[in-house]
Amino acid sequence: MTDPSKPDAPDEASAPPEPEAAPATVELVEGGEDVGRLPLPRKSRGESFGIASRLLGAARIQVMCDDSVSRMGRITGKMKKKMWIREGDLLVVRPWGFQEGKADIIFRYSRTQAQYLSRRKLLPASMDLFGAPDAPPSDAVPPTAT
Repeated sequence: MTDPSKPDAPDEASAPPEPEAAPATVELVEGGEDVGRLPLPRKSRGESFGIASRLLGAARIQVMCDDSVSRMGRITGKMKKKMWIREGDLLVVRPWGFQEGKADIIFRYSRTQAQYLSRRKLLPASMDLFGAPDAPPSDAVPPTAT
């Protein structure tokens, strides 16, 4: 008989395996409210940040990736008609394993989302183009009208 006052300790060998790690996301909290989640590039899958540099047409975009390699990005089928990409947009791309100069575009961040990532210092230094412009120094004298 087992003593009811002592809980049974689970055996280490029979413990269920740990579930896979959840995808890397950032929770957006504005004013104490959960606004949504932002997907981040999964390094385990080879994904990285990129910036759309030139529109080529036919669902193709020239992308400058955070590893300083310019690739031709292909807009995947599920994004083709639903999400429009402009020059200067922050993207998540997955380079092809069999062709070095090409990549799939996985996700596009809106301007607000990119600024949020920039404020949180989640962007690499080479991709951080979305920060607020620098404020003038406080000791600067404003120009006077004469």
